[in-house]
Amino acid sequence: MKIITIIKICLSLLLVFSKFQLAAQEKLSLQDAVATALKNNYDIKLVNNEVQIAKNNVNPGNAGLLPRLNGSFAEGGSRQNTTRTQSNGNQQTLTGVRNSNMSYGVDLGWTIFDGMQMFTNYERLKELQKQGEVSAKATILATISSVINAYYTVLKEQQLVTARDSALDISLLRLRIANNKLSIGRGSRLDVITAQVDYNTDTSSYLQEINLLKNAKTNLNLVMARDLNTDFQVDEVIDINTGLDYATLAGQMEQMNPDLQNAFINKKIAELNLKQIKGQRYPVIGVNGGYEYQKSSSPTGFNIQQRATGFTYGITASLNIFNGFLQRQNERNAKIGVNSSELTLEKTKQNINAQLISAYQNYKTSLDLLKVEGNNVEIAKQSLDITLTKYRLGSIAPLEFREAQRNAIDAISRHLEAQYQAKLTEISLKELSGTLNFQ
Repeated sequence: MKIITIIKICLSLLLVFSKFQLAAQEKLSLQDAVATALKNNYDIKLVNNEVQIAKNNVNPGNAGLLPRLNGSFAEGGSRQNTTRTQSNGNQQTLTGVRNSNMSYGVDLGWTIFDGMQMFTNYERLKELQKQGEVSAKATILATISSVINAYYTVLKEQQLVTARDSALDISLLRLRIANNKLSIGRGSRLDVITAQVDYNTDTSSYLQEINLLKNAKTNLNLVMARDLNTDFQVDEVIDINTGLDYATLAGQMEQMNPDLQNAFINKKIAELNLKQIKGQRYPVIGVNGGYEYQKSSSPTGFNIQQRATGFTYGITASLNIFNGFLQRQNERNAKIGVNSSELTLEKTKQNINAQLISAYQNYKTSLDLLKVEGNNVEIAKQSLDITLTKYRLGSIAPLEFREAQRNAIDAISRHLEAQYQAKLTEISLKELSGTLNFQ
């Protein structure tokens, strides 16, 4: 009896301490969890940096549409010993002769036609920016999905802890009833021992469930990229959207699924790459101009000093006549690239459609199971209430009461799991359709 009393006291203190902790914990809503993750998540920060780089790259100068203006300056000289022989045979030796030259100027070059390659390149840069934005959207959707999954895992474990706590209270009541019956001579020592074993089993299950809850909270803190030791409570209700329609989801998927959008963009980039390669068949025409100043001095020359200033201008043209059939080879490879991008697009579309069909089937099945398990919970609770009343009156055996208790906790666990799975399938459908948000 002393051991039983000590266990009761320790468990009571644990329950009181747990309830005190719950009262002091932060109340975390799903909206707050998602907002925190979107603000702190490292993957989102990295992909946003990549989007910014792609955005910065979209400019006419990077595509080759703008002229190039270069400035130059050069100054140099020499110190030489020179021997000159004149036509009459006389020789003249000069020692330490200094020569100097200096020039500066600006040079303008502008390609005005290159087979439309520069315009094609500009379009390609725009598509790369779109691709970066689509990748960012995919990362955000994946992060939101991870947060919602982790959040509802915490919610499920939190409710299971409550269910285990209730089961523990019932086991404690049964232990007290068995002890009371034994003290008045209406019970047996075996009933007390059995009740004590079941009570210890429920205590172990309760402690394990608390551990699972703590691990789930750590995982949610990890997804939100915040202090892993932060403790909190989540909402107690799993709000499931039961009105999702397959046809609507399929239409949204065609327009907003990031993987599908990325495949479309890759196809467009492959087509632009082919267009750019074909542009190499045309001549490249450019204009140039500039201003230059030159000054030089040479004591040993005909002119001791020379100075020149003025403008330069010109036009250049070049045409690839033959480069070892590389042009034809590059065009063939680019066409294969276009074909590959089309095949990838069709494959991606088929894979995502298959995922959507499978997810929708799981969603409908989960909703059906949710109804069944909800009814089972009510029946199991009624059965437990009736069994408890009969057990108090001594009209049923302890094993029957334990079976009813086990059925009740199993029904609650299955119902919570059905809610959790239904929510996960809802999240999966919204992520595939590109409509997932934290509302």
